[in-house]
Amino acid sequence: MPPRRELVISAADSDSDISFPDDDYDASRDKGKSKGKGRAEKKKVDKGKGKAKDSQAYTWEASYTRSWETVQEDEAGSLQTSVQELMARGRRKRLLAPAAAIRRTIIRHVILLLDLSSAMLDRDMRPTRFDLMLQYAREFILEWFDQNPLGQIGVVGMRAGLGERIGDLSGESGNPQEVLSYIKERHKLEPTGEPSLQNAIEMAKASMSHLPTHSSREIIIIFGSLTTCDPGNIHETLETCVKNKVRISVVALAAEMKICRELSDKTGGQFGVAMNEGHFKDLLFELVPPPAQRALTRTMGAPSASLSADLMMMGFPTRLPEASAPTLCVCHAELKSQGFLCPRCLAKVCDVPTDCHVCGLMIVSSPHLARSYHHLFPVKPYDAVPNLEDIPQPSDACHGCAKLFPMTTSIPIGEGVSVVGRYRCPDCRHDFCSDCDVFVHEVIHCCPGCGK
Repeated sequence: MPPRRELVISAADSDSDISFPDDDYDASRDKGKSKGKGRAEKKKVDKGKGKAKDSQAYTWEASYTRSWETVQEDEAGSLQTSVQELMARGRRKRLLAPAAAIRRTIIRHVILLLDLSSAMLDRDMRPTRFDLMLQYAREFILEWFDQNPLGQIGVVGMRAGLGERIGDLSGESGNPQEVLSYIKERHKLEPTGEPSLQNAIEMAKASMSHLPTHSSREIIIIFGSLTTCDPGNIHETLETCVKNKVRISVVALAAEMKICRELSDKTGGQFGVAMNEGHFKDLLFELVPPPAQRALTRTMGAPSASLSADLMMMGFPTRLPEASAPTLCVCHAELKSQGFLCPRCLAKVCDVPTDCHVCGLMIVSSPHLARSYHHLFPVKPYDAVPNLEDIPQPSDACHGCAKLFPMTTSIPIGEGVSVVGRYRCPDCRHDFCSDCDVFVHEVIHCCPGCGK
């Protein structure tokens, strides 16, 4: 027979205040359940908050998911306004560039230092920092040789605390394929370990120690790590670079490091931190034009740079036709019909520009020299014509492509863009369309109207 329960009833209590002593455990258990349920709900809310934080877009995600914000349609559903705005940005950037003649070194020697440490495997830039660096490095080499046909490029890697020579300075000037072969095989450049700025800079500096004084010595560093494993004092290496007039430019992928900033500032180079993939490419391609020569201050006991002119001897070769008799070339010792004859010793070489293997004369062609020459005397920026009221007899067509100018005015986009679609040369006073304006300043580098 089950035990009888005792009812505890207070005199002041009503019927609803009846409590059962034996059920205290059940009440506490229900209270524990409700407390545990509250903790679970709170944990679930916190987890949701963390998930909301984690769902914020990375740099590469933002560049893909927000790409439609770059180009927007106007009221008529046309993209012409966005295209003109992009052109306006390019024009404003070109207007900031110096239009006067600046002394530059057209015979350049560059060592490209690539960070091959484990930090380059991070995925903050898609697909990885390493793959993106190789892709942009190949594009940079092609564009660099197109703008600097008389220069040479070498490649040095930084991994496992050492400086690794990937490729020496290209034997033939203006030959990008030889340099591209250095970084063609990805498995040979697999990132590992920590980088060493000092070892890589010392190796790059030693490979340029034999260069003449009329050529530039430049080091371009693509650095993605936040540490450097150096065997000695890197400031001593910096001091020797300043004395030997070696210009160091750094493109950082992670953050700004004090030593990288000092390497660039004290040697006269450029420094920048890439915020995303597009900015990384912009920073790298800013190093394509030859840097302007300027007198460096007496830093760390180094003498100031001399501004005296250096003259060097060049030769323009004679090109042999394809129907000529096959003869041996001095560069490959092969029988070939086509080639170039050295004007001094009449030795046959396969390609130009290059140095003659017999007499050592630099052999160049006039187009190569002209492509390097346009950096010294850039084309003046064209003035955007605001209206046709101040022009007495405006031309009906573009002076470059003979395309008819629009009869109506467009909506003002911004500074540097003409609402009537005309851009005037400040010297010859001829009008050009927007397409010819871009083509003149970025491709041919010569005004068709005045020849300057």
